[in-house]
Amino acid sequence: MSLAHVILGLLQQQEQTGYDLKTECFDQCIAHLWPADQAQIYRTLDKLESQGWIDCTVEIQRDRPNRKIYRVTTAGAAELTRWLQTHQPLPIAREPLLVQLYFAAQLPDEAILQLLRAELAAHQAKLSTCNQIEAPPLHDSTASREQMLRRLALELLCRREQTYLDWLTEAIALFSNTA
Repeated sequence: MSLAHVILGLLQQQEQTGYDLKTECFDQCIAHLWPADQAQIYRTLDKLESQGWIDCTVEIQRDRPNRKIYRVTTAGAAELTRWLQTHQPLPIAREPLLVQLYFAAQLPDEAILQLLRAELAAHQAKLSTCNQIEAPPLHDSTASREQMLRRLALELLCRREQTYLDWLTEAIALFSNTA
């Protein structure tokens, strides 16, 4: 998956500035799915514009910098549709904790426990953040199609975090018994 397709999807929903994409979309709406910093967003907007997938208009402002408002072009909408219909390869997860554990035999159990507890706290915080995102329940018949699809994505995130928490709890129990 690429940041370009995420931005195309967001711009298809609503015309926006690069700043709005960062603050209203990436920071508030989809940070749990795909993080991006301001520099990445602006580089990608430039790339999308050069490919003809988006265009922009400049809104002149007094006493403030001018605003560039981006929108998806017909070619960009076609590319987004093509991408939405294409199966994506399974991602290769880069899990620093798993690599650390792979080589951690040289550490005392207490050091491993400290690592596991820190990871547990981080995943608890992430699950808490995901649980605070408002979305109708999966089987809510009044939910729109868009709400239902967003809920499905959020549901997988929550389940993945809960699975990670269960695994970490087991690992902590294992090393607590040997410490």
